[in-house]
Amino acid sequence: MNLDSLVHSTGEWLKGAGPDADVVVSSRIRLARNLAGFPFTSRASPAQKAEVESILRDTVGRLRDSAGLQYIAVHALEPLDCQFLVERQLISREHAQGRGPRGVAIDADERQSLMINEEDHLRLQILRSGLCLEEAWNDADHLDDLVEQHVTYAFSEEFGYLTACPTNVGTGLRASVMMHLPGLVMVGQIDKVFRALQKLNLTVRGLYGEGTRASGDFYQISNQVTLGKSEDDILRELRAVIPEIVQYERSARTAILEQKRDHLHDRIARAVGTLRSARMMTSEETIEYLSAVRLGVCLGLVEGLTIQTVNQLFLTVQPAHLQKIHGRALDGDDRNIVRANYLRARLSEISNN
Repeated sequence: MNLDSLVHSTGEWLKGAGPDADVVVSSRIRLARNLAGFPFTSRASPAQKAEVESILRDTVGRLRDSAGLQYIAVHALEPLDCQFLVERQLISREHAQGRGPRGVAIDADERQSLMINEEDHLRLQILRSGLCLEEAWNDADHLDDLVEQHVTYAFSEEFGYLTACPTNVGTGLRASVMMHLPGLVMVGQIDKVFRALQKLNLTVRGLYGEGTRASGDFYQISNQVTLGKSEDDILRELRAVIPEIVQYERSARTAILEQKRDHLHDRIARAVGTLRSARMMTSEETIEYLSAVRLGVCLGLVEGLTIQTVNQLFLTVQPAHLQKIHGRALDGDDRNIVRANYLRARLSEISNN
């Protein structure tokens, strides 16, 4: 696959077309699996890693027609291309920075991603736009069955699927949603929500998962434990709480709109104005401004932009995307200049259409 062909496209999960997409950016199901008869990736020799990679690459090849998967040898990529895949949520930072034979298989819609030789031999991921946990699970379960027709997983009748991290043992399932929660942040209720989630054994992470901080009021909420729980149990826990958070967020937005409309409108207008006129923009401040614009779009305070367009801008202003769009490596200051130029040009183009 030519990664350059993805630069100007938007994966299905960023199209803003799914249920509750004003608050829930995407839903993700991830399954951790390992091959029977091989040590976990962290304990495998280079030869064993190569054999696992070969077996799973061959499996992907057999699924090319039924699942539409294309294989990318991550170990052969330049660091910039690895970071590009991280920004698109197709591989993890750990996978990008790993060593030895490893790969990823993705489909044209970027809905399916199979990481090979990450923490586990196989990390199978499904991404869907909006609140679509059930649909994402059905897709993941089907793809998992297709893979298992060709390989034997490490499985214990007592414990379930065996994984490198004990917290994943059992189903190996991590279900998560990425939520945009500026309203709860603005009314000072976000910490209360997080405390409630912790009591339910749900965890909150930043935009790019484990080890990342929240930016732009985006949060990933996921289950913390799989051992002793079925897939239905895990999904039921999220399904019980996520719709409530969606309603809390919408209520917070409505309250701000009613009580502090001028303040809110000014904040959003300043964000739009800055994005249209700035000459240098860091990645962090761009995300903050785009977060305000996204809120404005959802509340009908910004005309001429859609959620999909704003979601796409979040992606294309990331460092690796900017460098691929520009066609060369850029240092920090150059990226800030190119980012501002890109935003001005895109927003001007959208206004003229």
